[in-house]
Amino acid sequence: MRRLVAGLVLALAVAGAPGVAVAAPEREKWDTRVFSLVPPPGYPAYVHAHSNGRVYAGTYLARDPRRASTPSKVVEWSAGGTLLRSWTVPGQDLDADHGVQVAHETADGELVLLEISRSRVMTLDTRTGRFRTVARLPEGAVPNFATWGPRGLYVTDYGDGVIWRVRRDGRVQEWFRAPELDGVAGFGTTGIRWMKGRRELLVAQQTLGTGATLPTNGALLRLPVDRRGRPGELSTLWTSAPGDLPDGFGVARSGHVYVALAGLAAQLVELDARGREVARFPEVPLSGDNGSEVPFDTPSSATFLGTSVLVANQSAVAGEPSHQAILDVEVGERGRPDFLPRRARFRQRLRSPA
Repeated sequence: MRRLVAGLVLALAVAGAPGVAVAAPEREKWDTRVFSLVPPPGYPAYVHAHSNGRVYAGTYLARDPRRASTPSKVVEWSAGGTLLRSWTVPGQDLDADHGVQVAHETADGELVLLEISRSRVMTLDTRTGRFRTVARLPEGAVPNFATWGPRGLYVTDYGDGVIWRVRRDGRVQEWFRAPELDGVAGFGTTGIRWMKGRRELLVAQQTLGTGATLPTNGALLRLPVDRRGRPGELSTLWTSAPGDLPDGFGVARSGHVYVALAGLAAQLVELDARGREVARFPEVPLSGDNGSEVPFDTPSSATFLGTSVLVANQSAVAGEPSHQAILDVEVGERGRPDFLPRRARFRQRLRSPA
């Protein structure tokens, strides 16, 4: 008994001793903290956790007329949320809708950007600050999210029911088109992720205009790809509630999928590998009350960093600068790394869309 008491006293003394590291208490699931506010012009839509350990986001479509003529920026943070640097995107048409999405990275570490005013795929070398246009989608395309997959980069089009494939030489192909991707009232195709082990793409759709459900229902869709890189038959993994507007999503190692709902619900939804709903956070929709000082306000993506997902809080409708932030939401499990093949890079020469 005396040994037990002595051991306890020693343990308490060590825990309180200066200079002795004490493990941080584990966070509860759904604990939400502000990772960082997003500087003007704001409106982040996706967060990219880079293999270099840093975090990047672009400023997307600014609805605030006071910021509408401001060029978009790419912003860099440390893994702890410290703002490090930013770069202004060159060559935008500032009289048109303009924004930039940090969608992925290349095998040699350059950022892959989607720029909407001129429908461009760009890269940014963060070591030199050099931007380069590597492909142009057809006029009117609205590049939204992207993933590397078989034989190139796959890009969703928010304004049309198309998935584009961008090859390494900059050639652009209309790779897949389907009525399910058309959307209703302009709410189209959003997140996309290549699932290498299953040889399929997961694709998020904000609204479905096919008549199979209410037109305000969205979905998470599955699209198999054969060994020759050809798309198979589209199927539905999960159907959202009306007005949810599923946007970007992250996939855990367990197979669970965390989807940001950019609609009125203002929630994250957790799905199991079969597409069944496990949980919604917050449990009560509409308020966005996540327990942090910044409520969910158009949460637009969920990117894994450690055992958390980073949520881009866009505030697309309200345009509230104090809500335009990256939020850190603990989910208690780790994510699958983004697919990044060794040939994930672009050649120097820009080609016209095919």
